[in-house]
Amino acid sequence: MTTLLLLIIYLAFISLGLPDPMLGAAWPAMQIDLGAKLETAGLLFMVVASGTIISSLASGRLLKRFGTGRVTFVSVLMTAVALLGFHFSPSVIWLMVFAIPLGLGAGAVDAGLNDYVAIHYKAHHMSWLHCFWGVGATLGPVIMAQFIAGDNAWRDGYLTIAGLQFALVIVLLLTLPLWNKVTKLNNIKNNEVVDNSNEIANEENNENTKPLKIKGVKLALAAFLFYCGIESTMGLWGSSFLVEVKGLSAATAAGWVSYYYGGITVGRFITA
Repeated sequence: MTTLLLLIIYLAFISLGLPDPMLGAAWPAMQIDLGAKLETAGLLFMVVASGTIISSLASGRLLKRFGTGRVTFVSVLMTAVALLGFHFSPSVIWLMVFAIPLGLGAGAVDAGLNDYVAIHYKAHHMSWLHCFWGVGATLGPVIMAQFIAGDNAWRDGYLTIAGLQFALVIVLLLTLPLWNKVTKLNNIKNNEVVDNSNEIANEENNENTKPLKIKGVKLALAAFLFYCGIESTMGLWGSSFLVEVKGLSAATAAGWVSYYYGGITVGRFITA
């Protein structure tokens, strides 16, 4: 039961990685089709990133109220609907609209699954979790490249990824009861049943804890900021650079971007 849920979580993280590099990989083709400026991709990315930040900050209250299973289900559903919206979007304005649920869904599922694995599984499972994100991020540009190479059909690339997301939504819906069962099972195994006084004391200590004053947190945040900056820059502008500056086709450029994410995946696999 515990292993089955872990596999579902891994699948969810693959699906989380799939759409992340797709905007950058598809943008050379999308830009021409929509008649948009090159820098518009940056605006779309900012909308997605803003939604991710907002939902991540709100994830604590959401998880406490609804549980990880339900939050993950709704988040993946939002992501699937957003990707389907990208497929049908007739203009940049509509892309902006659907970028909102895309960011909100991604941030909530990311925070929720990280929290759940950190609490209920061993440390190396967290490394594997992010390794599987890399699998999704690698496959996203590969899938998009196939459609762009065929008939410059970036919309069909988004439709395919949306279909995969909806398939995961069905799996999550059918396995919602599994989350509570595994949680209860882990609590029993780890003897985490405490009396009310200890529980209240722990909650008070957690509320009084200031994360930024914990040793090493500021350095970790700074390192993560620079890492995310490099990853996002490559993912968003890598294809456009290869097309505009190096003269590659959009499909070939998207394929090369997948190698970048493949390198990240291999690195995470080695350190897992």
